[in-house]
This record gives sequence, structure tokens and C-alpha cells, in this order.
Amino acid sequence: MEQYQVGILGGGPGGYVCALRAAQLGLSVVLVEGDRLGGTCLNRGCIPTKALIKSADFWRELQQVEEFGIRAGESSFDFAKMIERKDRIVHNLVLGVEQLFRTAKIPVIKGWGEITEAGRINVETETGQVSLKVENLVVATGSTPFRIPVPGANLDGVMTSDHILDEKTLPEKLVIIGGGVIGLEFASAFQALGVKVTVVEMLPSLLANSDDEIPRRLTSVLKKRGIDIFTKTMVKEIKSAENRLITVVENAKGIQEIFSDRVLLATGRKTNLCGVNAQRLGLQLEGGSIVVDSQMRTSVPNIYAIGDVTGKAMLAHVASAQGMVAAGHIAGHQVEMSYRAVPSVIFTHPEIAAVGATEQELRTAGVKYKVSKFPFSANGKALVLGETMGTVKILANEEGVILGSSIMGPQASSLIQELVLGVEKGLNAEVLAKTIHAHPTLPEAIMESAHGILGKPLHLA
Repeated sequence: MEQYQVGILGGGPGGYVCALRAAQLGLSVVLVEGDRLGGTCLNRGCIPTKALIKSADFWRELQQVEEFGIRAGESSFDFAKMIERKDRIVHNLVLGVEQLFRTAKIPVIKGWGEITEAGRINVETETGQVSLKVENLVVATGSTPFRIPVPGANLDGVMTSDHILDEKTLPEKLVIIGGGVIGLEFASAFQALGVKVTVVEMLPSLLANSDDEIPRRLTSVLKKRGIDIFTKTMVKEIKSAENRLITVVENAKGIQEIFSDRVLLATGRKTNLCGVNAQRLGLQLEGGSIVVDSQMRTSVPNIYAIGDVTGKAMLAHVASAQGMVAAGHIAGHQVEMSYRAVPSVIFTHPEIAAVGATEQELRTAGVKYKVSKFPFSANGKALVLGETMGTVKILANEEGVILGSSIMGPQASSLIQELVLGVEKGLNAEVLAKTIHAHPTLPEAIMESAHGILGKPLHLA
């Protein structure tokens, strides 16, 4: 029986990063994965969806080229080739991760892994069972899409985010159940490609955990583009009739039927503990997730958990950060996981990004705060790009220390990082305001918003 210092179950962005970091720190590592390295994020989530979104953005921009003085003539797109490009990007990235493992000499055991006792992983491979003895176990089994318990949720044509991008043809009409991050990214992309999209959300607004201003603005934008949005609406049933799907919903207006070719279930994800006998191991659970401390240790000595199974924040970058912490702690380093400044990004059009506290959270906590907003319509680079929709919003305490930020606008996913650093380090808005920003650039909008915390933005009447 082979023996390792670290055994990791799951090769997603938490598990594979943990393995690479542990190897860097001189530990002997083995990783067990039933699928390809990269997990949901790389193979079915973050990367594939962003590849499609980029194709959709190109198509959207092509419809607007006359505004830039360009005559493009007749144009069209090939959805199947968009999917081929997505598959090629995923394949190349997976090959890259596999090469990193070969370089680090980390063995990957492909098969179904199971943990029933501390210090051991049993793996069912194509050639038989393998038993691995490990000093430290890291559970990184991720999460799976949640299927709402309504009649018809398992019908053909009703799919989750794991499989909708395996389709080679576009539906004419698509119903998306769920107005969160996943649902709205798909809604934005498919609408740009000419699909008639309907979003159904049971809560009063889209993006329930965002700063109140963001879903209000985004809802208006999506409706103007022709997306039908139903909030405060419950799904009662999904039916099939004459090669079409009928989503039966109920709201204040009563029972309604929405016809479509496909239905996307974007109702969140649930912790995946398959292969982990939590009860037999004695793992403490809370709401179906494994309880961990700031070093990613579970209630059982020498067993760690990282990523979605911890129920903290189901984000790839959080899983990777947790993996780094777990590896560091196993190697004897003084490390600790902090959730003080976790960025969240939504790749709709326009993009949305946020970090730290929201206005409603500060009001609920009774914290006195200042607000400053600077619109991209007053930013020179945004005007040049033709992307003036949105704003940079900064929240700070009475002394000017940055507490949170929300950005809706061009390249928000990249711009937010300056505010992430501000929240993480407890910077005063004055620091950002007095830092020279290149001109003309989008980050100047952050500088201007920081000036607003101090008094007033310079370039806003």
C-alpha cells in the first residue's frame, strides 16, 4: 500500500491548487479524481460559460459597429463553432493543469474515491480497487446543481448549467428558472444570440445578495433588451407537449404558462459529499456542509475540507485560497483563511462585480457610512469604448475607510480588484483618490468615486 503525507479527494480549483501548493512545500501528495482535472469550474462552469459569453459579446458588438464608423456588411454566426471553441479552450486548460501535475510529480488516481476512515482513501478504478494510506486527508468534492423538487424537473430538455453548453444548436425560446448569477449570465449570453429568454425568480428581486441598487439597474437593462422577468413567482410544474416545454408558474396575477424549447434550472448548487461517509468519520456538518476552522481543519484530526463542501462561498477563487491555506497548515506554516474581502463577479452585459459590505448590510448593522458613486458616462475611456452604462459605487465609514464596493459597467471583473485590496487592507478612500491613475482609463472612475467619499468627484457636475 502506497503512503503519502497528503491525500486529496477531488481535483477542482480547490483540490488541484491544494495539491500543487503542498508539493511546492515539499510534501508527498496524491490526488483522486473521477473526471478530468479542473472540476466543475474548468470543465462545465466558469471557463466554458465565459467562452460562450465572449462569443455573444462579439456578436453584440458587431451589431453596433456602424456607431464606430464601420460598415461590416452581412454577418452571421455559427453556434456549433462557438461550442467547438469553448471545448478547445477547456481542453487546452485541462492539458495545462495535467502538465503542472507531471512537472510536480503528483500522481493522479482516476476513479471513484471513498473515505470511510481517517488516513485512508479507497479508489475504484477501471482496473480494480486501490487503497491509499495518507497522513492528512483533504476533502474537495465540490458541489452539484440543485434540481428544484417540482413535477417535470427531469423531463428531456430540462437541463442544468452542467449540460446546457453541450447543446450544438440554439433554442428559439429558453426559460431560466433562477435569477441568480448562473441564470443571469446565461440569460445575457443567449439573449445576445437571438434567443427569446424568460427568467423566473421566486424572490422579490434578481441577485438577492447584491447591493440593492445593482439588481434594480440590471433588471431595467435586461427588460429593455427583451428579456421577460418574473419575480415573486413560483414554479408549479414543467410539462411536455408537442416537442415543447410548458413551465407553469404562479404569482400575484395567478397561474400562467410559459412555452419554450428548453428550460434551464439555475436554482443554485448543493454540497457534494458523495464518497465521504461523514457520519462514520465523525465529521461535524451544518446545513449539509462540512464545518471547518480558519485553517480548514474539520472536527476530525488530520482531515481538512476545502471548496464548496465547506458551504462558505461557492466560488472557484475561494476554493483555491482555501486549498492554499490547507496545504500551508499541513506543512506546518502559520496560515489562516480570511473572508474579509472576497470578490464576486457576474459576467452579464454590463459586467457586475462587488466586494465587502452592501448598503443594506450596513443599515441592518447600524453602521454609519458614506456613499459615493461615479458614472461611466463621465469617464473618457468608457465613452471611447462605447460602454457608458453603469457606475462605480464605494461605501466607507465616517473616517473614510473603505467598507465595500459595487461596480456595474465595462470590465468590472478586472476593476474590482483595486477595491478588493482596499477592503482587505482597510485603506482610506483618500489613498485611492491621491494615487495617480493613468489617463484615459476605466480605473479613473474608481479614483473619482474615492474623491466623492472625501467631498466631490472632480469630473462630475
